[in-house]
Amino acid sequence: MTAEQYLSARLRRALAEDPRTTELGVRVTVRGDNVLLSGDVACAERRAELEAVIREVAPELTVLDDVRVVPAGEPEGREELR
Repeated sequence: MTAEQYLSARLRRALAEDPRTTELGVRVTVRGDNVLLSGDVACAERRAELEAVIREVAPELTVLDDVRVVPAGEPEGREELR
């Protein structure tokens, strides 16, 4: 493993273990001095918390946030099962 892969794994673990995020579904990619976050979360607050955790664990990195907010509300309409 490269140093970037180790750092990516450390950051993923921080996101999974931090009580503010407990996030397993966000991808973390480190390239040079940048960390790219990508994936989907349920609200803007969670997205902001992800960035906060990364900045605390690796303040020397620039966070590039490609996380999408996808509300997880009740389904609209009926679902047809066949």
